[in-house]
Amino acid sequence: MKAEIIAVGTELLLGQIVNTNAQYIAQECAHMGLSVHFQTVVGDNPERIRSAVEIARGRADVVIFTGGLGPTQDDLTKDVLAQMYGRKMLIHEPSMDAIRSLFSNRGAHMVESNIRQANWIEGSDPLKNETGLAVGNALTIEGIHYILLPGPPKEMKPMFKNEVLPWLHGVMKVPVPLHSKMLKFAGIGESNLEHAILDLIDGQTDPTLAPYAKEGEVTVRVTTRALSIQEAELKMMPVTEEIYRRLGAHLYAERDIPIEAVIIEDLAKSKRTLAVAESCTGGGIGDKLTMVPGSGDAYLGGIVCYSNDLKHKLLGVPMDILEGENAPGAVSSEAAISMAEGMLSTAESDYALSVTGVAGPGSSEGKPAGLVYIGLAVRGRETVVRELQLSGNRESVKLRAAKSAFYMLWRSLQEESMK
Repeated sequence: MKAEIIAVGTELLLGQIVNTNAQYIAQECAHMGLSVHFQTVVGDNPERIRSAVEIARGRADVVIFTGGLGPTQDDLTKDVLAQMYGRKMLIHEPSMDAIRSLFSNRGAHMVESNIRQANWIEGSDPLKNETGLAVGNALTIEGIHYILLPGPPKEMKPMFKNEVLPWLHGVMKVPVPLHSKMLKFAGIGESNLEHAILDLIDGQTDPTLAPYAKEGEVTVRVTTRALSIQEAELKMMPVTEEIYRRLGAHLYAERDIPIEAVIIEDLAKSKRTLAVAESCTGGGIGDKLTMVPGSGDAYLGGIVCYSNDLKHKLLGVPMDILEGENAPGAVSSEAAISMAEGMLSTAESDYALSVTGVAGPGSSEGKPAGLVYIGLAVRGRETVVRELQLSGNRESVKLRAAKSAFYMLWRSLQEESMK
């Protein structure tokens, strides 16, 4: 069974709103075994919406709309579909009652246009809106299943989960569902990772493999069809074990999670703590760590010391490292080591990371853009440092430096756990 998602709204085309609805619906369809072959975005124009429907019904068994169910004159999705098939527009009385009650309880006047939100297409099944006013529609015409959902995600998601999924299971034979496992890698680029498993990719049948990258991380999606999660795990096990054998030093998780979240989990589980001294990343490491729920159990805090004076005053980095004719400079392995050790002492943490470098676009201290040093100080162990030459613009260098620091710490945590 093939599906197409049509997102209706000029604001999507203008880039004022990100189309997260399509991502959610596509993922839910995949879970139930329904393959989304196309995603379309169309503005609030009746002729263009009609054209999108004409194309979709020629190539999809299920057409799922989001948007265009609201009270204004440019909310046209129901109107266009009803006109195309010569269906009347009716009032769904339970939804109309809910709309009247809402305005009455607020003591507000209900304008006539709000009635449009209770409209439903003749012969369709109404889809209850638990968090909003616009009723959804589901109907089958000429063998095509149409589903009309509101645009706001807080309304669309519960409607899809509680109304659409049961409806789809009732009207169509759903194939064996898809199951995916996300293998997450750090400390390796996409091309090097792909080279390491190219024979597995070229020879794939079932399960299938799909690598893709974000800044500083690479993901391999392993996918198969199975009636249960247990069956899927058994089918995926041989290939995931082979990938781990080849790339285990970089495989930090078998679920869709950033490496900083894994670090927080590992530290909290072992009741250990981390502090960070940042220069070129400008607080980016601390920001990513504190985005992880429960990070306060492991992350004590950090110091962003951009100037040499603050590196010296707050972390105790000697000035003869930072400045002078023969000084290594702020961008050096010596500075990174001293920053990490100073942070470890100041925070009294178990681990301390430091990052110093040239984010670019120009050079600094006569050193090229992208040159970064990462220090890692661990209580009771010798401090280590890593030199990197990163490519990309200023934003990329800062993000890759942060992710490299996380990978360096993750490797240290892994080695510690194996002792």
